[in-house]
Amino acid sequence: MGVDVLTEIAIDRPRDHVAAYAGDPSNAPEWYVNIKSVEWKTAPPLGIGSRVAFVAQFLGRRLAYTYEIVEHVTGERLVMRTAEGPFPMETTYTWEATSAGGTRMTLRNRGEPHGFSKLVAPVMAAAMRRANRKDLARLKAVLERV
Repeated sequence: MGVDVLTEIAIDRPRDHVAAYAGDPSNAPEWYVNIKSVEWKTAPPLGIGSRVAFVAQFLGRRLAYTYEIVEHVTGERLVMRTAEGPFPMETTYTWEATSAGGTRMTLRNRGEPHGFSKLVAPVMAAAMRRANRKDLARLKAVLERV
């Protein structure tokens, strides 16, 4: 059984502003509750083929993984896949302008856990959903702060 978690939020800021901030991995520790550090493995700016290493704390465990950018449409979509890590995972951000001038951002995490992780996939998905909701709420708070 795979993990596929989709979360979204409305942010009262223009799409380009939200995408520029959320799509910059260097900002991840500011709005992702579980991400403790980020290290660029390739030089910025972000583009297809860029690699970024993350250290996170999730379900009581320290996780170290490296994402590779596989799709990047500035201001619209960003797709990252694990190049190294505990299990294959893909994270997708999308940004859509709302009629009120804000942004609807979606965050999708999907992957195929293996070994012991495969057995706890439903628990992992529920924990991811809770974490993603907190992360997007934190992102909204950071970006809407005046």
